[in-house]
Amino acid sequence: MFSIGDMAAQLGITPRAIRLYEDQGLLSPRRVGGNRIYSPRDFARLKLILRGKRLGFRLSEIGEMLDLYDVDPDHLEQLRVTLDKGRKRIGELERQQHEITVTLRELRQLETVIVETIEQRESGSAQIPSQTSHPKTREELPLS
Repeated sequence: MFSIGDMAAQLGITPRAIRLYEDQGLLSPRRVGGNRIYSPRDFARLKLILRGKRLGFRLSEIGEMLDLYDVDPDHLEQLRVTLDKGRKRIGELERQQHEITVTLRELRQLETVIVETIEQRESGSAQIPSQTSHPKTREELPLS
């Protein structure tokens, strides 16, 4: 059995976070007097909640996956739902990764143009960078 402080300390989170998960119906500790007493099952659920959060799942999705554990003794439905949600999350992350790659490439190109422009202006040269990948006119220079 664990107190809220014990669980928080062992998992590196705050008691407030644990209370939030309890308020969301993800944990159901026993009450002894005014104290919450968590079982090993609650501890395992909390570890799964934290893993789900790290992987980017919403609390409602985590709750749905956890609730399926009790419904099917073979846990096949839980595994199928978790697999489906995991695959969707992989797709989301791959799209984000692509967007980040494109954005980084554009920012690096912009950085090159700006550095060249600064160097030319500091040296007194009025020429715009002449590489084909760079803007040709002053109006096309980003952020200048």
